[in-house]
Amino acid sequence: MSGQKIGQLLDSLGVTLDLDEGDMPVDAHVLVKVVKAGGSVSLVKGASESLDWITALGMLTAALNIENGGYINARDEEQP
Repeated sequence: MSGQKIGQLLDSLGVTLDLDEGDMPVDAHVLVKVVKAGGSVSLVKGASESLDWITALGMLTAALNIENGGYINARDEEQP
């Protein structure tokens, strides 16, 4: 099995990001649920070339916090 580019796959799955004008994405960590030909289900992980292990771990930890509702975006907080 060889590595495959997944941009078109992510597009076909309807993956979107909420980016503001001028934002510059620099790394990506992607988790994909795959149903194999025999019906078994697995998870496959992909990452951008420049993603190092410590940033990947930080991104996963942040994603868990976001999914569990423990993250508040500073832009969403009321200003005094």
